[in-house]
Amino acid sequence: MLSIGIVGLPNVGKSTLFNAITESAKAQAGNYPFCTIEPNMGVVEVPDKRLYRIAELEKSRKVTPTFIEFVDIAGLVRNASKGEGLGNQFLAHIREVDAIAMVLRCFEDPDVVHVEGTVDPVRDAQIIDLELIAKDLETVSKRIEKIEKMARLGDKKAKEELEKLLYLRNILENIEPVRKHKELPVEISEYARKTLFLLTIKPVLYVANVDEEGLLGNSYVDNVIKYAKQEGAPVVVICAKLEAELVSIPQEERKELLSAYGLEEPGLNKFVREGYALLNLITFFTAGEKETRAWTVIKGTKAPQAAGKIHSDFEKGFIAAEVINYEDYTKIGSISKAKELGLVRLEGKDYEIKDGDIVYFRFNV
Repeated sequence: MLSIGIVGLPNVGKSTLFNAITESAKAQAGNYPFCTIEPNMGVVEVPDKRLYRIAELEKSRKVTPTFIEFVDIAGLVRNASKGEGLGNQFLAHIREVDAIAMVLRCFEDPDVVHVEGTVDPVRDAQIIDLELIAKDLETVSKRIEKIEKMARLGDKKAKEELEKLLYLRNILENIEPVRKHKELPVEISEYARKTLFLLTIKPVLYVANVDEEGLLGNSYVDNVIKYAKQEGAPVVVICAKLEAELVSIPQEERKELLSAYGLEEPGLNKFVREGYALLNLITFFTAGEKETRAWTVIKGTKAPQAAGKIHSDFEKGFIAAEVINYEDYTKIGSISKAKELGLVRLEGKDYEIKDGDIVYFRFNV
């Protein structure tokens, strides 16, 4: 299962957000740094109204959603890359996740201490990036030292690797996260991600944590949006305090509280969906009277590999996939009726599964 690390400076609302998102009190939320020392992990349902609509129309006896994992990581401080605070632990835990949700404080509160003394979310984001860059530069430099001699002696593989390392070092020495370089050649991107496990290659989602008044926007949020736009990164505005309150009250009371703030759904729903999209994930469905189920695959996955998510035998003996997309399906309201009308397509092994596809796999073992 792919995971997203919730990171940020101390006292920005990470643990409050994590508690709300997992509807648990796993992460103790407190007004002091390093409250979360070991990373807490929570597996969260990906909210998808389509799943429940399909189940309703198919009269399914069971509904199974898809999930994503969030990891609450200890707060970072300046010079974490040099071991300050819990820096080494923090950076090691980030290395293990697939993407980063950077929580930025976008509210004033004299009762909640800010480790930097003032509220400035863009500065906070830059501090985090600087520490990640410093650690990546250390990783790249150590690798260069290791293979430089071999490359000078004419080792072809070492020469090719050195070229990639020097390319990456040039980016990092310019104090830039690798992820901001969208033109990065695929082979260098893959090398940075799968061989070096660089921290700044990981995709980032910015989370603007506001107070209740800030849900309508404030200057801090405006600055975060402007900053994120430079790298084309998504921003979610959320009030972690309100979200924590929502999960602590009965379901029927939640709608009243949401409407009082002019909200249609909890901010957590958007946060989870944006995180899911950040990982380049899409959802397809299998449906019937017995069960309607959501399945997760990476965008671009072909039909046989998607079938393999259900069972390895489905991939081995793949014959074809019967497919109808959710948008077309809801106009008909029934898979059996859609088949009668000839609206269910038969797709082969080269078909790329699309988000919202409802699929029945034909296979023979």
